[in-house]
Amino acid sequence: MKPVRVGVVGVGYLGAFHVQKYAALSGVELIGIADINTGRAQQISAQYQVPAFTDYHDLFGKVDAVSVVVPTSLHHAIARDFLAHGIDVLVEKPITVTIEEADELIALARRERRILQVGHLERFNPALCALKGIVQNPLFIETHRLAPFKDRGTDVDVILDIMIHDIDIILSLVNAPIRTMHAVGVPVVSPGKNDIANVRFEFATGCVANVTASRISVKEMRKLRIFQQDAYLSIDFAAQHADVYRRFDAGDAYDTPQIMYDPVTITPGDALEQEIASFVAAVRGRSEPVVTGEAGRAALKVALDIVAQIETKKAALQLG
Repeated sequence: MKPVRVGVVGVGYLGAFHVQKYAALSGVELIGIADINTGRAQQISAQYQVPAFTDYHDLFGKVDAVSVVVPTSLHHAIARDFLAHGIDVLVEKPITVTIEEADELIALARRERRILQVGHLERFNPALCALKGIVQNPLFIETHRLAPFKDRGTDVDVILDIMIHDIDIILSLVNAPIRTMHAVGVPVVSPGKNDIANVRFEFATGCVANVTASRISVKEMRKLRIFQQDAYLSIDFAAQHADVYRRFDAGDAYDTPQIMYDPVTITPGDALEQEIASFVAAVRGRSEPVVTGEAGRAALKVALDIVAQIETKKAALQLG
């Protein structure tokens, strides 16, 4: 079987990990990397013994698939160019800056019959994967995603930076339209960008989700809790740990139902490695990726709606 020829555009902090995973993956040939930072490109080139380019156009005709790991503002233009040249694309989250840009990429991928996968990494976290088939008709979901401040990623709001992970997960778990949304956000160290945000969703199914994100916390936390009719489930994404407590009826209408711990087997793993392996499998099998362009668009739409609601509230307070 011929190897899948791949490239990586953008080899900064996260892009370098994409290079690492591709280089170690069987059935893959890492053809080249591209970055406008010549020094960084040469450093990664020497480390992995792979050709480096300062212009991503030089990868056209050489690769079958590519990871686009550049600032969000560049996602659309670069992903569009690769799709138009018949190259499958894994683009980091958020998929694009605007819904119109996302729609164009989705339509282009469909027209060119190309794979378009969005890098919502937490979908591949072993703890979340272990609960597939267990989560059914959630009634209440609560998430906390807190992180210390880092300079990278501040070109976008905290909602588009880190909360979007949980937005994507919740949309995939509930699989229903959002009926109402109430959001608040506060900029602290990023001028004009919210660094802390909270949003409460109510879905058409009746499920309620309360989502909190901060990128100025002292300690890191990435946790999710789910309450459903027959169980309580919790996930610690950082520790790759999950707990399940199930309700068991005693069999007699007068007896109190019992709550029992139900152990979950989790095989620790590398979420990025699984994400990239999944992308390569979709490329090779011409199958739908786990996180489609449509899923990326849905998460982006909700994130942008949150930002818009927060800004509307801020404007109203200033006017008052």
